[in-house]
Amino acid sequence: MKLHHLYLLILIVAFSCSKPKNQELGISNNFSFEVIDSLDLEIFGNPMLVNVSPKANRFVFYDYPSKEFVFTDASGEVLGKFSKQADTPDAHGFLLEYPGFIDEEKVALAGMQGIFIYDLNGTMIEKLAHPEMLSGAGSMSFIGKGVETITLDGRPYLLSKSVRTRDTYAGEQKFYDSFKALELIDIENADFFEIVPFEEGSQFLDGNGYFESDYAPALEAFGDKLYVALGGETRLLVYSLLPDGARLDTIVNLQIPGFGKLAVTPRSEFSDGSVTIKGDTPAIRNIHIVDGKILIQYYGGIPEDKMKELEVLWSSGDKEESERFYRQIESEVAQGVLVLDQNTLELIGNLDFPDKVKKSGFASGGGFLWMEKTSNEEKEEDFLRIYKVKLSSK
Repeated sequence: MKLHHLYLLILIVAFSCSKPKNQELGISNNFSFEVIDSLDLEIFGNPMLVNVSPKANRFVFYDYPSKEFVFTDASGEVLGKFSKQADTPDAHGFLLEYPGFIDEEKVALAGMQGIFIYDLNGTMIEKLAHPEMLSGAGSMSFIGKGVETITLDGRPYLLSKSVRTRDTYAGEQKFYDSFKALELIDIENADFFEIVPFEEGSQFLDGNGYFESDYAPALEAFGDKLYVALGGETRLLVYSLLPDGARLDTIVNLQIPGFGKLAVTPRSEFSDGSVTIKGDTPAIRNIHIVDGKILIQYYGGIPEDKMKELEVLWSSGDKEESERFYRQIESEVAQGVLVLDQNTLELIGNLDFPDKVKKSGFASGGGFLWMEKTSNEEKEEDFLRIYKVKLSSK
């Protein structure tokens, strides 16, 4: 259990869209994950797979101990590495989002100091200032995806989580009325457009208070379409992207077995300038599109009574028993991947993760999924294994 208390002021501009079509879904299961190859990396430290290029010729990892980004080719050979933690003009500051590939030789990432574009050796190519000054922010890290890149009207755009400052906070109605989840960024003109509000019917408009991790966006862009889910809300939002914004097309109501409900928190418990990020609550954590299928990774959440029991145990000072109990309740959480047909948005599969892979996330690229092997608890390993995974029909 980890609770991080950070500070954030947010300002967001209102945005309207046409009334969407709503669609209900049922459950079926016609697919399976098939491991077809693997990639071994001899990287010291504790690297985590962050992103895979569209052609799957480049991989980027983040090494926590050294705070370095490490880039490899498809054979595992290191092509470049860099860290931007020093106080220099090209330093990104507190990391908000991991790098995403713009092409095979450039990446974009989001930090407190702005949106940065680097080559694979860390040379800064461009820096885009945030549209508002940031005084603080919080972030959650999972395997598999950083900043998104798309092309609209022949120009390159980025999609990044919005952290603008504004004169409100999660204890006020204004926060929920003005919220936008993402920035659509025109690289050439350095224009930022906020998109994805709490749409009509959203549970986040029910008058209760919610933490940042409750509505953290999971997203995937494909062509001029954007697929978004907001944290613990079981809805898939489908937008048409425009050069200056987005238009809501469809809301798909998802049925996820074992997916818990977000805790109800009175708004009076929130204070201006304070943000709580929780990693134990139900959430849709990532979205990928492979071979005409939308893959929605979900985490069902740990029940509140179990978390309270864990907190009591942790407070008692019994670290070993606390860790054992946490592993037990974490193993009972419903975790898996919904499969939707990209054309019809019909649910056609609900899959468990393959054996011996980390469930915190996965990447996609080159028409395949890329998953990290779980570490061997009995034997220390000096390599990181990445599985190349195919979505197969039964």
